[in-house]
Amino acid sequence: MKIVRTDSELQTPVVDQKLRDMGHELVLLPDGVAEDDLIAEVGDADLLLMCYTPITRRVIEAAGRLRGIVKYGVGIDAIDIPAAIDRGIVVVNIPEYAEETVAEGAFALLIALARKLPALGAQMAAEGWTWPEPRWLGRDIAGSTVGIIGLGRIGRSMARMAGAGFRARVIAYSPHTPEAAFREAGVERCVDLGELLAQSDFVTVHSVLNAETRHLLGEAELRAMKPSAFLINVSRGAIVDEAALIRALDEGWIAGAGLDVFSREPLALSGHPLSGLFGRPNVVLLPHLTFYTDEAMARLEAETLERCMELIEGRDVLIKSGDPRLRAQRSGVIFAS
Repeated sequence: MKIVRTDSELQTPVVDQKLRDMGHELVLLPDGVAEDDLIAEVGDADLLLMCYTPITRRVIEAAGRLRGIVKYGVGIDAIDIPAAIDRGIVVVNIPEYAEETVAEGAFALLIALARKLPALGAQMAAEGWTWPEPRWLGRDIAGSTVGIIGLGRIGRSMARMAGAGFRARVIAYSPHTPEAAFREAGVERCVDLGELLAQSDFVTVHSVLNAETRHLLGEAELRAMKPSAFLINVSRGAIVDEAALIRALDEGWIAGAGLDVFSREPLALSGHPLSGLFGRPNVVLLPHLTFYTDEAMARLEAETLERCMELIEGRDVLIKSGDPRLRAQRSGVIFAS
């Protein structure tokens, strides 16, 4: 078979070697590959592995032999899933490999903001020491209110860390989550997003990106937050109106932000709409790597190979995600309960 893997900067040596050892032709394409170049390669491809590269209807319609698209990761917003369904092409993701890992990354951002670690680190690098002055006052997580937007797998892990682990009060806004899930997680439900924003000392985003959640946090929502509150986003950049976020930080609507995701990636020191966020003492920027640990990558590669083998061998593909966009598939798939 011919197998195309995009976003080759994210190295998956186990997957690549296994596919080659099986005798398949593996074509690696970089992040940011031009749509026309991708179309040229997928025209005779049997399998497409992708992480970030947009897989548009035009790409899908050019892939006459394609059996399946494997997202080696979680988010599926870059794939035109209706176009794939129209063509009978299976789409699958790997939803479970980093749920604890990403929650740990979000919590690292939360701690860094609560204790002013970026500013203190810069002070230590510049001066070698500092004394306890009011500008360095942090805040306790215990007794604070952590507001979670999206109580899925990662959101529930975050809730456990904040509540059971750090003794924070945990509230969540997740309109499509059953009431029982809130009770099981020990989380107070907010039926209104504004209610969560007004109460939270830390707001952490764990929603999928879709038409409903794009710019879910805009100017009105950011203004509804406490001036002392911090925003953490490890989900998808476009869930936040980033232009409004810059104004919120410039004008003090919120106290700071920790971001691992951006609408336009990669970020850049200059020439990017968010370049002005670099160097701010109340902002922590990560390069979309909260998922990236030895353990998580081992799980990702192992499960990616499982899904590839199902497609290569012509078996039904296991869909573990509960996302309705993937659950809309009606052939060539089986669904985990």
